[in-house]
Amino acid sequence: MIHNFNGWDRRILTFPAVHPCESISPSTLLNSLIDLAQSICAYKSDFFSSNKRNARETIRQVQNFLIYLQEIRGGFLDVPDSLVLSLSELYLAFQKIHYLLEDCTREGARLWMLMKSDQVANQFRVFVRAISTGLDVLPIRAVEVSSEVKELVDLVMRQARKARFEVDPDDKRVLNDVIRILGRFEDGVNPNKREIKRIFDYLGIEKWSQCNKEVKFLDTEIETEYLNGDKRRELELLSSLMGLVSYCRCVMFDVVDTEASQQVNKWCENILGGLNPDDFRCPISLEIMKDPVTLSTGHTYDRGSILKWFRSGNSTCPKTGERLKSKELTANLILKRIIQDWSAENGVSIAEESNHKNRDITRTVLAGSLAAEGAAKMSATFLADRLVNGTSEEKNKAAYEIRLLTKTSIFNRSCLVEVGSIPSLLNILSSKDSLTQENAIAALLNLSKHCRSKSIIVENGGLELIIDVIKKGLKAEARQHAAATLFYIASIEEYRKLIGEISEAIPALVEMVRDGTDRSKKNALVAIFGLLMHSGNHWRVLAARAVPLLLDLLTSSGKEELITDSLAVLATLAEKVDGTIAIVRRGALNTILRILDSCTSRAGKEYCVSLLLALCINGGTNVVAHLVKSPSLMGSLYSLLHEGTSRASKKARALIKILHEFYEKSSSGSISPALPQDRSVHNIHTFIFMHVSNSSSIEG
Repeated sequence: MIHNFNGWDRRILTFPAVHPCESISPSTLLNSLIDLAQSICAYKSDFFSSNKRNARETIRQVQNFLIYLQEIRGGFLDVPDSLVLSLSELYLAFQKIHYLLEDCTREGARLWMLMKSDQVANQFRVFVRAISTGLDVLPIRAVEVSSEVKELVDLVMRQARKARFEVDPDDKRVLNDVIRILGRFEDGVNPNKREIKRIFDYLGIEKWSQCNKEVKFLDTEIETEYLNGDKRRELELLSSLMGLVSYCRCVMFDVVDTEASQQVNKWCENILGGLNPDDFRCPISLEIMKDPVTLSTGHTYDRGSILKWFRSGNSTCPKTGERLKSKELTANLILKRIIQDWSAENGVSIAEESNHKNRDITRTVLAGSLAAEGAAKMSATFLADRLVNGTSEEKNKAAYEIRLLTKTSIFNRSCLVEVGSIPSLLNILSSKDSLTQENAIAALLNLSKHCRSKSIIVENGGLELIIDVIKKGLKAEARQHAAATLFYIASIEEYRKLIGEISEAIPALVEMVRDGTDRSKKNALVAIFGLLMHSGNHWRVLAARAVPLLLDLLTSSGKEELITDSLAVLATLAEKVDGTIAIVRRGALNTILRILDSCTSRAGKEYCVSLLLALCINGGTNVVAHLVKSPSLMGSLYSLLHEGTSRASKKARALIKILHEFYEKSSSGSISPALPQDRSVHNIHTFIFMHVSNSSSIEG
């Protein structure tokens, strides 16, 4: 096989075809060309949403030429160079045709391919002309074939030159219908549902899941084009189409057919649950891999790291030392997907994902076009009405659609807040249907990130309802979404105080840390941390016996993220003397020192140092005396001076100073009974909260 046709990492309507290598044998080239032609012919039975005639005509011509290729396979021994040249040119053209047919039949891209129908028709014309060019130099008599086959090749040559490949009139008609509907969105006029149905029937979009694929595809295209500043008109069209399909997903389909995708997600969750994050680290850089690639030895590395290894003059596998016969890198797409899913599941932000999120938030502040703005407002109005006047099933679907619309778009959140969806979502939190409750609280979680939504939730009695879900939610997912919602509401000082004054709030979160899933534990920890920003909640967290639980988590959890979040909460509690006492009495110092030694996370190390600094300041000479005995502490602290963040370096320096002063005083016999207070410890919580807010983008 010369070329692996795989469109997963190829943008639509791009054709990265390659010439066969010069040293390829004629028989191998011929067999590969036959395989490729057969792959093209296999598209004959596929559904083409647009450019049907052009696709069928192209397939027919390739099918006719395939007869010639199969005919000459038996006598293909001593052949002239001109025949090899012709077949090489045809192979290049067939690759491009294969890519184009792949795009034309791709689910999720049907609306976009319709809008690009003129460009697609032109591509068919260009590629078939390339077949004609390749046939011009074909020495038809160089290999013995029947006269019927020769006539067939002549027919293909003539038709390839004359074929017109124009846009199908039906495509033009439906495309104009789409443009007319986009104009109605711009004018604030609801489109006719029958007209939309005719368009969707033409494109073969018959189910909610198919419409959702269109949404996801367009979202990916928008994200890519967002980086390309000179394609503003393209961006506006993509945004308009995104508004249309999002509106149709809400309005046109009564049933959400997600059973298959839910099974896949469940399978992924089972797989992810048994994985060790260390399996995702590149053996060279020891960082989580962003673009894993596999060598011929079967070992996987991050692309950037292994390329750097090769550029340094190495030609061996770093892990085995085996000399490589080939430096070819194979993208490990399955591992890449698993790493991305694991990162999302555990709130880990790798560099590639971080950039994605920043771009996504920037581009979703505005709708992107007038049509997209109109469509978003109409979708929000429709869903708000369904939450009030719909049946139980319709309310559940409306909550689910809001959950999806608010997950990535700030503009959608704004529209849904404006139409008053929050009180209606709060009303269905007490639903006895677990899926309705989960969708409602997930939608509220996403809406809680909007500046105005927090006050609306509180003013409508939402705090008690959310805490009730934390305590008695019907599913673990609902409970963890509720905890995350409290985290965002707790970003406002006034609401931190209100939440703390609800007697069941903090105990319910502590209970979730004790008995919840890993994701629930994480969300509960960040919510507790947010509440600790109000000093009045400090004693409430201690009274809920959070300290023993957090210290147990440090030793029992295998999840570095949970350990890091536990350290963040403990560091905040240690800012006050009663928190320090509760931590030190539990004999936590050795545990914290062990974590500082073994932790691979920068944030984890920083929180360890913050916690130790607070314990020294509030715990007096007994704590410092214990730390001075640690043989590895100084090495870890000096390492942070050079490798840590500026904050970590500052705190490491302060702790080193305390330890040196203690050592000098103990040597001179003048140790004071307690160390002086350093007010800088009270700023620890500020940088931790900033880190948690930035690194844990929690979504429903």
